[in-house]
Amino acid sequence: MLTIGRSKTGARAPRVSRRGFLGGAAAATGAIVIGFRLDPKGAAYAAGGPDLSKVKAMPNAFVRIASDDTVTVIVKHLDMGQGNTTGLATILADELDADWSRVRTEFAPADAALYNNTLMGPVQGTGGSTAIANSWFQLRKAGAAAREMLVAAAAYQWKVPVAEISVEQGVVRHAASKREARFGALAASAATLPVPQEPRLKEPGEWRLIGQRVPRLDSVAKTDGSAIYSLDIRRPGQVTAVVAHAPRFGGAVKSVDDTAARAVKGVLDVVTIPTGVAVIAKDTWTAMKGRDALKVTWDDGAAEARSSEAILAEYRETARRPGLVASERGDPEAGIKGAAKVLEAEFSFPYLAHAAMEPLNATIERASDGTYDVYAGCQLQTVEQAVIAAILGVTTDKVRLHTLWAGGSFGRRATPGADYLAEAAAIVKATGGKAPVHLVWTREDDMTGGYYRPTVYHKLRAGLDAKGAITGWQHVMVGKSIMIGSPFEAMIVKNGIDGTTVEGASDTPYALAAYRFEVHNAREGVPVLWWRSVGHTHTAQVMEVFIDELAHAANVDPLAYRLALLNQAPRLSAALKLAAEKANWAERTREKGHGLGVSAHESFGSYVAMVADVSVQEASVKVNRIVAAVDVGIAVNPDIIRAQVEGAVGFALSSVLRNRITLKDGVVQERNFDSYEPTRMSEMPVVEVHIVPSQAAPTGIGEPGVPVLAPAISNAIFAATGQRLRSLPLDLASLRGV
Repeated sequence: MLTIGRSKTGARAPRVSRRGFLGGAAAATGAIVIGFRLDPKGAAYAAGGPDLSKVKAMPNAFVRIASDDTVTVIVKHLDMGQGNTTGLATILADELDADWSRVRTEFAPADAALYNNTLMGPVQGTGGSTAIANSWFQLRKAGAAAREMLVAAAAYQWKVPVAEISVEQGVVRHAASKREARFGALAASAATLPVPQEPRLKEPGEWRLIGQRVPRLDSVAKTDGSAIYSLDIRRPGQVTAVVAHAPRFGGAVKSVDDTAARAVKGVLDVVTIPTGVAVIAKDTWTAMKGRDALKVTWDDGAAEARSSEAILAEYRETARRPGLVASERGDPEAGIKGAAKVLEAEFSFPYLAHAAMEPLNATIERASDGTYDVYAGCQLQTVEQAVIAAILGVTTDKVRLHTLWAGGSFGRRATPGADYLAEAAAIVKATGGKAPVHLVWTREDDMTGGYYRPTVYHKLRAGLDAKGAITGWQHVMVGKSIMIGSPFEAMIVKNGIDGTTVEGASDTPYALAAYRFEVHNAREGVPVLWWRSVGHTHTAQVMEVFIDELAHAANVDPLAYRLALLNQAPRLSAALKLAAEKANWAERTREKGHGLGVSAHESFGSYVAMVADVSVQEASVKVNRIVAAVDVGIAVNPDIIRAQVEGAVGFALSSVLRNRITLKDGVVQERNFDSYEPTRMSEMPVVEVHIVPSQAAPTGIGEPGVPVLAPAISNAIFAATGQRLRSLPLDLASLRGV
């Protein structure tokens, strides 16, 4: 094992050998630390990615058992509300046979060699709904190995065979001699033993926690206010900084008059940094007042100065030209030419802000030895550590990241350039590290600061034969790539095609014999980023609404039409059938103004289907009920899975009904929740979540609930009104005569 976590006193932990166990001082204090590393280079790659179960175990994820019987699971992923700390701890604790009431979690330090995300490569980070999926086998092995070491220690002390010892809820027992000991009493002895590299993993029938509803480990702290978010950090001598950013993306500081700002009582300094002008003050309110007093002249020579309408118009024009071929089979042009019926459709999608409850913020403190401590909701620790180190002119080992709870992210805290952390580092550098700097973005900064879900345009054309079968499908998409120009370009972009742009369409599970999907990488000045479910946010809407249109044109039930095209996608078909059954699809009425709509989509290795029940009256749409069926493999914690789908509905509903980020002459118009309104409690539909039983390895659920909501609602509106709304947010004002 390379590294262990910090102690409760905050002292840095010692480094130990790669053997995988901790002896010496740890043994003397009754602590045992165990972990394994899954090396992706040794993985056998199957169609769906690396087979993590085949990789040899090496030190990586940690479990620490203390003399007071507490079991601390070191979590390498950021928990931004999705509950992965509980899920990850559940996996390890079950194999360990720990007492759940004694289980704790602790965020891991930044160390890509030890804490890499095995589905991302040699990078420590959280994203793509991979936390549970990439940790499943390594945490099971860590827990199982710790259990075997505790048993071996007891067997040695009691002079009894290992086979006669049982473990249950943190207690090791030998029934014949009536001896028993809690984990804490055995930890020091167990720590001196070699780590089993291939421990026996439990069979599903032996699981006690996995698959059950266990209480979330973070609920109490987040309820009573004791949970510490980065916005809560207060270091000795800490100052607060806010930054005046250019009103247009790409703008730069031309000149600044900070006289009035410096005259504000409590303002300590004003510095110009690459991203704008920073005002440093004794507290946030004073810093904001100082920023308001600044007189900045901006150079917009390289700025994006177009309005949203102009950008979209360019996209439409671009779609008229041939693009890069992302997917192709058969001859769709010939199929459409000979079709009995041809359908065409256009879809457009606006920029979207992440709008997490906790705005971006971070604290950086320079220590007396020239090292730096960073306190933030760190989501891409490897990138963030490297960026901060480069700006401050130190090596990465001089930058210690303290990952804290994050009040939401939805992708925003995972920028490839670590933008807000880079900004904090630039302020520390400009002020000479004299005091810990807490950078705070206000809600307006957060909303207008960019890194949005890209604006996207799709144009489709398909043909049907006399029986309603699809004879050809032509699909063109225009959108700005997230990955091109980022550190992940070499990994994700192939032949000019960004996999996160085309996902969900280029790899459609529908059996389309003649299909061609082309993509254009737009070039414009608005910074874009993954937004919860990334490319699937728009491709699911396009694919599922157009499939619905084809089913209607073919005069075939939309559910039956889909199932016929999913004959090679059994897991998605099963989810679709379950959702339809639970929503009483077969018994739905054809009452005007009321309708059910269905959609199904695979993303991040998970399969989700939804049926939306809506009521429409004139330009008013009420989403009454959402019935969802999800297949995420083994359901580690069904309650968290349901919560994530419910949360996805609440998160995405406002983007379906109204949310958009618009530019007017390059300036963002939406600045706060009054103009970018989140879903209200009064709008929230009843959400039913049904989990498809599975013995497959678990996949993610943080994102897959988002893509299917919009098309289910769109299709339900069509069922209620006969009017097709394609683009998002839905143009409810266009509904007529309902």
